[in-house]
Amino acid sequence: MNPKLKHLLIGEFSLKRLVRSLLFVYLSIGIYGYFFSERMIFIPQPASYSQLPGMLRLTSANGKQIAAVYLENPQADYTILYSHGNAEDLGDILPVLTQLQTMGFSVLSFDYQGYGISEGNPTERKAVQDIEAAYFYLTETRKIPPQKIIVYGRSVGGGPALELATRYPVGGLVVESSFTSIFRTVTRIPIYPVDKFNNIRNIQRVNCPVLVIHGTEDEVIPFWHGEALFAAAPEPKQALWVEGAGHNDLIGVAGDRHSAAIRGFLGLLDPRSSAE
Repeated sequence: MNPKLKHLLIGEFSLKRLVRSLLFVYLSIGIYGYFFSERMIFIPQPASYSQLPGMLRLTSANGKQIAAVYLENPQADYTILYSHGNAEDLGDILPVLTQLQTMGFSVLSFDYQGYGISEGNPTERKAVQDIEAAYFYLTETRKIPPQKIIVYGRSVGGGPALELATRYPVGGLVVESSFTSIFRTVTRIPIYPVDKFNNIRNIQRVNCPVLVIHGTEDEVIPFWHGEALFAAAPEPKQALWVEGAGHNDLIGVAGDRHSAAIRGFLGLLDPRSSAE
């Protein structure tokens, strides 16, 4: 490049100029990540259903109607409030919900705004409002005592689940294949003072027993996230590390160990409720 043209386009090199440039890049990425990352966090797919067994409609705090499924088990001591992962909806996870019902639980799950046939568009704040609407349905409409509710968050669903567990009383919390925070799925070291779904902070604030489940070969949310969440969680707590499991095959790889871990977790909630 012609030296005069290079000087015109780039200018004289200096440490001050380099620092300013790096600061500009740092701030630009941070601002973009904070305000626009939800387009990458939430990736709703076309609805997999139009009608499901036990389907109902709940009203979120912003007035949007969200789809939900309530699978009642008359013999259940506990109700699981299930917050699902990304790129899936109630139709996709119905087999998992049915399996939990068969294990002896009543189960309520919901679709975030913009997922399935739920109205609206998904954001971090709205996802928390959606799980709150589901919680209020259980506690106010169904009159289920909070200590009989187990909040279960898988993958991105761990974010709303942990937010709920820090704000309202619950009997227990299950975090499966989830992350320490959104930005730390990209960089292991936190480099910004703000983040999305700061699970590593929230799990330290919960006031209930915690079960952390993670696959050792998770290709989406690396295993160290599960280890860090478990280390930060207060006692009492349990963990299930599934050797060889990825992000979307964990239950299949775990087999009976998955249901056994959940049944065993009941012993932390109430020793009289442990599996027979």
